[in-house]
Amino acid sequence: MEKKSNSVNRRNFISKSALLGAGIVAGPMAFANEKNSPGTIEGLKAASNPEKRMLGALEVSPIGLGCMSMKSGSYNPPRDTKDMIPVIRGAYDLGVTFFDTAEVYGPFTDEELVGEALQPIRDNVVIASKFGFDFSNGKRAGRNSKPEHIKSAVEGMLKRLRTDRIDLLYLHRLDPNVPIEDVAGTVKDLIKEGKALHFGLSEVSPTTIRKAHAEQPVAALQSEYSIIQRALENEVIDTCGELGIGFVPWGPVCRGFLGDKFNEHSRFSSDSRLSQVPYFTPEAIEAHMEVLRLVREWGRKKDATPAQIALAWVMAQKPFIVPIPGTTKLHHVKQNQGALNVTFSDTELKEFRNALERIQLVGVRGPETALVDQ
Repeated sequence: MEKKSNSVNRRNFISKSALLGAGIVAGPMAFANEKNSPGTIEGLKAASNPEKRMLGALEVSPIGLGCMSMKSGSYNPPRDTKDMIPVIRGAYDLGVTFFDTAEVYGPFTDEELVGEALQPIRDNVVIASKFGFDFSNGKRAGRNSKPEHIKSAVEGMLKRLRTDRIDLLYLHRLDPNVPIEDVAGTVKDLIKEGKALHFGLSEVSPTTIRKAHAEQPVAALQSEYSIIQRALENEVIDTCGELGIGFVPWGPVCRGFLGDKFNEHSRFSSDSRLSQVPYFTPEAIEAHMEVLRLVREWGRKKDATPAQIALAWVMAQKPFIVPIPGTTKLHHVKQNQGALNVTFSDTELKEFRNALERIQLVGVRGPETALVDQ
């Protein structure tokens, strides 16, 4: 493993040196053939100090890339592989080394894409994927975390990801019929075999985190967290800090809302995944426009886009937080990386929080839900 780490460090040193020398995020030739690359991006500043962050003992870039929507059709029509590979590899060129996927995305198509895209640079990146479901006729068919099923699932994941190990292997959702200690023990065996390197959990309670961690150290917890969706501040994030576990927020830009993608007039068709999200009802969107106005205001103060403010705020909460915003566009990856230059003083964080807590949220999870496995 030391050899791989050195390889990553050498690559980072060369990359950082080139970026600092050029004084920009990437030279014009770096993306000359990228159809997703615009000439300039308003509000984008160069990531001058792209530090690493730790998920337990796993070193990753401070912002990862969520690959869920690329091929799965979850929030948009499935994209062509030939269009998504440049986004993933372009993200790596911009300093992203942490890529998130799951067998259920598609199912399976997203892992296949990530595997193909990262195969040439496999030893320089961290791949995270998730297990925990049964499948029937190409569709999800309930939760399954029985030990033998986990082992079988991981074999399929390794083939699709074109790799011999999964850097961060998550339990996607808890199976109520399987004790978490059995799941952790199975992953421990996979780690001993070298098929997984680190263990992760998703959307579980502090009690479950502690039980799993006692059997096999947990490197990361992945759950939804953003300026709007803050239920995990009730014990979960603090439990991660206490145990030395990294926290990986999905939805850090609130499914695009905090990136100024929607407004009070936005409506979603019944076949849209967003129509099923409680905080995207017409009433909720109207209420949350006040949050978006707050984010825009701080964007003007910080010379940053709303998405950059949303990401920077999340990262400012704890040093072990690594958001994984998803996108299908390389220029969004570039913009997200600009969040690394946005900093908040303690006074500013308090000011932001005070303003935020005066806003009545609608359709978000209550703090009590953080204490229950989802």
